[in-house]
Amino acid sequence: MPTIAVKDMTGKEVGKIDLSDAVFGVEPNVSVMHDVVKNQLANRRQGTQSALTRSEVSGGGRKPWRQKGTGHARQGSTRAPQWTHGGIVFAPKPRDYSYTLNKKVRRLALKSAFSSKVKDNEMIVLDSISLDTYKTKTVADMLKALGADKTVLLVLPENNKTVIASAHNIPGVKTALTNTLNVYDILNADKFIVVKDAVAQIEEVYA
Repeated sequence: MPTIAVKDMTGKEVGKIDLSDAVFGVEPNVSVMHDVVKNQLANRRQGTQSALTRSEVSGGGRKPWRQKGTGHARQGSTRAPQWTHGGIVFAPKPRDYSYTLNKKVRRLALKSAFSSKVKDNEMIVLDSISLDTYKTKTVADMLKALGADKTVLLVLPENNKTVIASAHNIPGVKTALTNTLNVYDILNADKFIVVKDAVAQIEEVYA
């Protein structure tokens, strides 16, 4: 059972917490995490790219010169792909890139992501976080005290608008609730900071 220190907003250790083996102690499955991240990025694609084929570009209605006798290669239209302003060969058209993965695969990927953060000492458990007013500097000072000076995913147990708004303007910092966590955001963060109450919620859902 993994054990991790619990810190306060000043970076001081105030206790320890035992993490669930079923959620934070599994052997990370790199292949499954890769599949889920690839799926997430594919599902985010708009798929609105579009280009014109030779049948859709304007012009090129008449044959540019006769078939034989000019010394030129034979040409049927000035809008063939090899011509300037010609159509695109196999032009991309709007399409849906999204696809689904098995629910068990997605759950295993999340558990693997949680466990990899614990294994790499990139997870920080925060005793609590509370702000009286909207203050970005307070959150920035807290992250600095925790040694989280790069990309950070801050997981909250509830929708705390004051904390979310205060962290919003800090580059590289992203906030999430336990029910909005995803593998890409977890792996993309250098530090995975979870409020203590949120840890219990995660274990309850994914154990």
